[in-house]
Amino acid sequence: MTMFIQPVYNILLLPDVTYYFKKDFFAGKIDRLKEGEDILFMMLRNETDGNHFQASDFYPIGLSARIENISEEDVVQIRTIDRVEIIDPVIFGGEIQASFTVRPSIEDLPEKAQQEEFTRLRSSLLKFVQGYQWGLWARGYILQRKNIYDLASALSEYLNLTAEEKYEILAADSVQAKYELIIKAVNEFMEVAKVSAEAQEAQKDGQEQLYREAALKKQIDYLQKELDDMHPENVSDVRKFEKKIRQSGMNKEARKEAEKILNRMRQEGKESHEYGLLYDYLDFVTSLSWKPPKFTPIDLNRAEQILNEDHYGLKKVKERIIQQLAVMALNRKQYGSILLFVGAPGTGKTSIGQSIARALDREYVRISLGGIRDEAEIRGHRRTYIGAMPGRIMEGMKRSGVSNPVMVLDEVDKLAKDYGGDPASALLEVLDPEQNSTFTDHYMNVPYDLSNVLFVCTANTVDTIPEPLLNRMEVITFPGYTAVEKYQIAKKHLIPKALDTMGIRKGLLRITDGALRQIIDEYTMEAGVRDLKKNIETLCRTAAVELVKAGSADKSKASGSPISVSKSNLAHYLGRKQLHSEQKLTSCVPGVVTGLAWTRAGGAILFMESKLTGGTGRLLITGQLGDVMKESVQIALSLVKSLYPKESKILEDHDLHIHVPAGAVPKDGPSAGITLTTALASLITGKAVDTDVAMTGEVSLRGTVMPIGGLPEKLMAAQRAGIKKVFIPADNVEDLEDVAAEVKEKLEIIPVRKVTDVLKKLLK
Repeated sequence: MTMFIQPVYNILLLPDVTYYFKKDFFAGKIDRLKEGEDILFMMLRNETDGNHFQASDFYPIGLSARIENISEEDVVQIRTIDRVEIIDPVIFGGEIQASFTVRPSIEDLPEKAQQEEFTRLRSSLLKFVQGYQWGLWARGYILQRKNIYDLASALSEYLNLTAEEKYEILAADSVQAKYELIIKAVNEFMEVAKVSAEAQEAQKDGQEQLYREAALKKQIDYLQKELDDMHPENVSDVRKFEKKIRQSGMNKEARKEAEKILNRMRQEGKESHEYGLLYDYLDFVTSLSWKPPKFTPIDLNRAEQILNEDHYGLKKVKERIIQQLAVMALNRKQYGSILLFVGAPGTGKTSIGQSIARALDREYVRISLGGIRDEAEIRGHRRTYIGAMPGRIMEGMKRSGVSNPVMVLDEVDKLAKDYGGDPASALLEVLDPEQNSTFTDHYMNVPYDLSNVLFVCTANTVDTIPEPLLNRMEVITFPGYTAVEKYQIAKKHLIPKALDTMGIRKGLLRITDGALRQIIDEYTMEAGVRDLKKNIETLCRTAAVELVKAGSADKSKASGSPISVSKSNLAHYLGRKQLHSEQKLTSCVPGVVTGLAWTRAGGAILFMESKLTGGTGRLLITGQLGDVMKESVQIALSLVKSLYPKESKILEDHDLHIHVPAGAVPKDGPSAGITLTTALASLITGKAVDTDVAMTGEVSLRGTVMPIGGLPEKLMAAQRAGIKKVFIPADNVEDLEDVAAEVKEKLEIIPVRKVTDVLKKLLK
């Protein structure tokens, strides 16, 4: 049976008793429950931090219960049912699953005897409370109890019982033994209360002494302030934070909260267990920059120079950044859209954020959001939780030390959500200029102005970004680099940086232009330059070994000669050439056509393979195709049957197998329609398509070729693979402006509006 499982610690739970809990007790999970639903309480041996549990943390006996009511006042009414024995608890991702069996009690105390024991115990309690001021209230409270379990549970917070003793009462199978344990605990409670009352009476005589101590403490505080002024290096924590709060420039609400915490810290004293928590909070809020920043004039020429120094190419991206800076310069404040840089890994999305910070003379903060599942990672934890801490946004603000850094939120497309909340929703307030001026982190519990922060987000794709979040950002696409651009990036940035990192002095290692181009063409196949960087670093490490052995790394020695890496000896430093499947076909086969695809890593080529075998007209599709791509297969098959009615009769007594390698890679999308149609037409006519030809485009049932996305990346992949001629949708012609000139020069690009235009040119 699947049941909601709630861990509990140090609570006396007994069967057939009504309990009332606040919603906070369920740590935000109560919204998943409904009235009338059964839940299971599992008893913890020790108090744990958050949701990090292990099976050994739980006692073997728990309690089943039912939710009777969830009120609007955040109170949950639960009625316990049976004791249960927990079997094989499994914990993953903060969630607990377990099977259980009902554990029966040994009814060795008759009902009449049970009632007599309850009546006797209740009478003792009523007599005990008569002599106290709160006796009238306590009397009514006790009279409401229906049985001894109900009475023990109601008094549990006053009983001096450890978690182990409370569990011992629950675990006792014998009803008589259970009653004896409860009666013993209640009697001990009454005796302790009597002693406490006598102590309070004696304490009245010492009130005068307490007043004297309070006066002395005030005098000590005054003297401490005098000492702090005389010796600033030995200033006390309280005085230090008083000064920090006064000089911080906090808003009214934040200052009020900080002063309240400071007063608590003063009253608690260093011996209190809460002192450290209060200290950490004040240290955090006073370390933030609260004062509005002064506007610094923006030099667009210098900004443009820095962007060009740090990044080669990316002309349109740089133009959009300069436009943003120009708007800020005119408004003399943070202004404009939140920029979202989207592109393949290694195209410079994150590093360009550093360049923006350098161009503006601002602090740079990078926050990685990949894999975050808990909303508290963005908004922080409430201070009521053990181990509470601020969210990553405010932690980044503290790290920067200013109120207007350039903050790069990396990998926003890899946010996830679970029972801990939706971090993408928490980002809505952060990135909305209308709201982020009063952003409230749960840990701080006071508003903070984020409107002066220049936010820059990065992602590999927009497909996984929620629409409300995406609407708050302006998407700027980072295209993949051409071979010429990679060559220039390697010469100007990657090689000098690798030599510096490896400690190789200038002139000791030379990589020829031919070797560098061979690395780009034969050792890497990517849209960005990440693999290119790794190969250059590998080459430098191999060369470093030779230099050290030869003594060339020692500046005091002249022995050893510089190393030159050329095409002839490149394999010695990088190993054999790395073969890639992204190469055009070497032979023409009917039924096989080259298509173009877009991936998060850039463009790629795909081979649509089709084959007829003996059978009864079945259709077999392999290659891990998604639903959309499978629909494209059906459309292509219907089109071919209508265009080639005579030739397609062969499909009636043959099975058709369509495969798209590589079989282990999932594929989806409609842009393979034109390729699938051509492959099937080639198969049934027996006419092969030239291996120098590739194509991309969605096809409708009317045979119309419709536009697709990712054209620059697809054409770049075609050019890398050695393709000479590419068919594209006519509606995508305008997108050719975004394609590098060197790519267009090497390809014959043919726009088409009908699939028949492709078939006429290729199959005559």
